[in-house]
Amino acid sequence: MEILYERCCGIDIHKSIAVACVIVKGKKEIRTYRTMTDDLLQLCGWLKEEGVLMVAMESTGSYWKPVYNLLEAERIPVILVNAQHIKNVHSRKTDVKDAEWIADLLKTRAFEKELRAKTGGQGTERAHSLQD
Repeated sequence: MEILYERCCGIDIHKSIAVACVIVKGKKEIRTYRTMTDDLLQLCGWLKEEGVLMVAMESTGSYWKPVYNLLEAERIPVILVNAQHIKNVHSRKTDVKDAEWIADLLKTRAFEKELRAKTGGQGTERAHSLQD
């Protein structure tokens, strides 16, 4: 599978925590941050340190909004994806596995192929918008 982002991040967001998986040249690192502004600024600093080129996160409830807004304000490219379109079919679901799954899909943009199949071949721009 073609690698489109050598440096990317998947974030699994909840009310009080954000689990981030950064992939840099095939190596993964996972960190968990609280969703308070100071903590999210630390997350942004880490993403910049690692030279992350793109971040993907699920559009879960309204928890994504402060994270998305802060990433945008920090000029870190970010896209939202519908959780329905990137469901992890593995048997055990954890926040870490979800963050890794999102990062892996972003790295190869595999979620776009998944989305095209579910939306009848419509363009990938729908992957970047909310589908809730």
